[in-house]
Amino acid sequence: MGVTGIGGFFFRTRNPDAVKAWYAEHLGIGTGPYGQWDTGAGPCVFAPFPADSDYFAADKTWMLNLRVDDLNALTAKLSAAGIEVITKPEWNMPGVGRFARIHDPEGNPIELWEPEPAG
Repeated sequence: MGVTGIGGFFFRTRNPDAVKAWYAEHLGIGTGPYGQWDTGAGPCVFAPFPADSDYFAADKTWMLNLRVDDLNALTAKLSAAGIEVITKPEWNMPGVGRFARIHDPEGNPIELWEPEPAG
């Protein structure tokens, strides 16, 4: 018996309805009853960071990382919607994949990860 994956991600927000709508519209997350979304099988990283890490903003205690299958298409769509997309060459890691960052309407960091193809 063991854990088979993440069953949910819960967080506080000042405007739950607006934030839920933003995630559904721009990322396709939480569109089912009770906010469910079916995820594809794939890796999930569970990584506590040191309190003084500069990997994401110091005033945030979490960062959501989402696996994506076409980073270029998604970031183009997000940019067209007026959402700032941040990329840095050092975030792209051979053997791991490519990364980009966005922030939700309340400034929470979201890392988009396109894993390198297996093989």
